[in-house]
Amino acid sequence: MIPKIAIVGRPNVGKSALFNRIIKKKLAIVDEAEGVTRDRLYAESDFFGRPIEVIDTGGIDPKSPALFNEHIKRQAEIAIEEADSIVMVVDGQVGPTALDKEVAKILLRTKKPLTLAVNKIDSLELSNLMVPFYTLGIKEVVGVSATQNWHLAELLEEALKTFPKPTEEEEKKDDSIAIAIVGRPNVGKSSLVNAFLEEERCIVSPIPGTTRDAIDTLYQVDDELYTLIDTAGIRRKHKEKEVVDKFAAIRTERAIEKAKICLLMLDASSGITTEEKKIAHDIEKAGKGCILLLNKWDLVKGFRMEHCLKGIEDEVPFLKHCPTLFISAKTGRNLDKIIPLVKKVNEDSKLRIPTGQLNRFIEGCLRKNSPPMINGKRLRIYYMAQVAIEPPKFVVFVNHPSLMSASYKKYLYNQFRAAYGFSGVPIELYLRGKDKGDENEERVKGG
Repeated sequence: MIPKIAIVGRPNVGKSALFNRIIKKKLAIVDEAEGVTRDRLYAESDFFGRPIEVIDTGGIDPKSPALFNEHIKRQAEIAIEEADSIVMVVDGQVGPTALDKEVAKILLRTKKPLTLAVNKIDSLELSNLMVPFYTLGIKEVVGVSATQNWHLAELLEEALKTFPKPTEEEEKKDDSIAIAIVGRPNVGKSSLVNAFLEEERCIVSPIPGTTRDAIDTLYQVDDELYTLIDTAGIRRKHKEKEVVDKFAAIRTERAIEKAKICLLMLDASSGITTEEKKIAHDIEKAGKGCILLLNKWDLVKGFRMEHCLKGIEDEVPFLKHCPTLFISAKTGRNLDKIIPLVKKVNEDSKLRIPTGQLNRFIEGCLRKNSPPMINGKRLRIYYMAQVAIEPPKFVVFVNHPSLMSASYKKYLYNQFRAAYGFSGVPIELYLRGKDKGDENEERVKGG
């Protein structure tokens, strides 16, 4: 079993900075503003080759009137419940506060292994700053510096000392299907994750921008494992006034890169916006599978599904080839159909088509519709071959790529989609000429 370590404390003491140091990635958003980390974040790391899971939490402040405080407190409580060992973080430069004492009391009542990390102790000369913190009643105290990477090994050693050494079993490779749930703020992404997991995993709020961190959660259906990545919504550039919002946009782009399949969520009552068009183009460009989810359909009255879809497909041609579901994360409408579609799109992204079959396809296309003459010359297509999967990539060998007209490119693309489907999967068709001057590949896109 991989031990779970929860990092807990009052707001703005350096929990997220410590979390990032331990996992050796900048995953949690770090900012001077209090309450930047709202959901609990999970990440795997290792301590001298020993796998560990680290949980970052929002700051606990039982008395604060802050808008999200009750949500944050509940998320921290869930993390504490799940954890095998708890690290409480305090600010060594400030000294113990009344809130630190309150948090320490809560943690001591759990009877779980508890270590106090006195942050901002950058050197041995500052070790005397740790003395006042012994009044909190926590026996194991370690002075650390998240920014200077000071004594983090000692901290983890203390946090893990009650756990037996792991056996020499090989770690299981993560073969889960990574699913990124993307879209602009307040379309129901976190509600969808919570509905999947049937637990309060992410904070759900009617206020746009609640989720700022990308959150990975393992989810099992039958014998298949999935990793759900809930992301912060992308906002328009002129609205990115806070640094954390800029980070959130970058995080969404990284989530798309990390995922195998993206669930693009739209608000059915609003249609597709500029932000969502950009996300759709980013998904296609990254070569990821895509399923379109129109959420809040239970709130739409007097509007037909096909009319809603027509406008979206006209705006982004790629979405015409993506499976679409009209759902309600709130009522559960059609949620049971999402995972089967994920499996189908994932299978299609790995599909290989034999070269002989592809060449019969090309011959059929040429018989139906010959390429037009351009400057007295006609395009000749020799053969077609698949060269990659995830996403499927095909090369069409021709005499001269410049003789392929835009209309014929579109014709071939659409015929290929009609013949092989590749539902929800971007397909890449490249042209390659026979002469050295035509060796550069040209990507064919259609609609």
